[in-house]
Amino acid sequence: MIVLSGTIGAGKTSLTKMLAQHLDSEAFYESVDDNPILPLFYEDPKKYGFLLQIYFLNKRLAQIKKAQVVTKNILDRSIFEDALLFQLTADLDRATQTEVDIYKSLVDNMMAEIPGGASKDPDLLIHVRVSFDTMLARIKKRGRSYEQIDENPSLYEYYQALNSRYDDWFENYDRSPKIQIDGDRFDFVENPKARAEVFEMIDAKLSETGVLSF
Repeated sequence: MIVLSGTIGAGKTSLTKMLAQHLDSEAFYESVDDNPILPLFYEDPKKYGFLLQIYFLNKRLAQIKKAQVVTKNILDRSIFEDALLFQLTADLDRATQTEVDIYKSLVDNMMAEIPGGASKDPDLLIHVRVSFDTMLARIKKRGRSYEQIDENPSLYEYYQALNSRYDDWFENYDRSPKIQIDGDRFDFVENPKARAEVFEMIDAKLSETGVLSF
């Protein structure tokens, strides 16, 4: 099980699709375009923040269960970074700390109920790190109206804070082996050479940890 992590617009979904083809693996994608709560959250985060986290939790747990029965699989978002996003929502006064604490406790309890022991944790976490400018450019390029700063100027502060917190999150992540990809330096979506270099780095890490051999 490989999981991707990174801020909005980092390229997680694109890299998941490419890696699934490269490694002949099954891909599992985050529920975004068919997520009925996400647009509501952007309109009123204080009202819908907790509901959004519960929605994502339910979807991610279902993905983990499905992924456990597949020999090789890739998930385009880690369940372990959701607490980072919700904590930021609370720190910006868009949720309460009580809601965050309840959510974290719920994650721990529900993860404990999933059978499989260590197989609940990924074999490798890949963090795609991008600069704030790159993040903004990609959000604008993909064009989801509810994500646009032009539509909601308050998102600038949220995006800036979100991007800045990922380095500490990745540094402290200890559930599995991990690797960080510089998404500014390696434009794996548009540049085939960069894509090949990223694949080489990931292949080397998988070999190093004994997950796969090449």
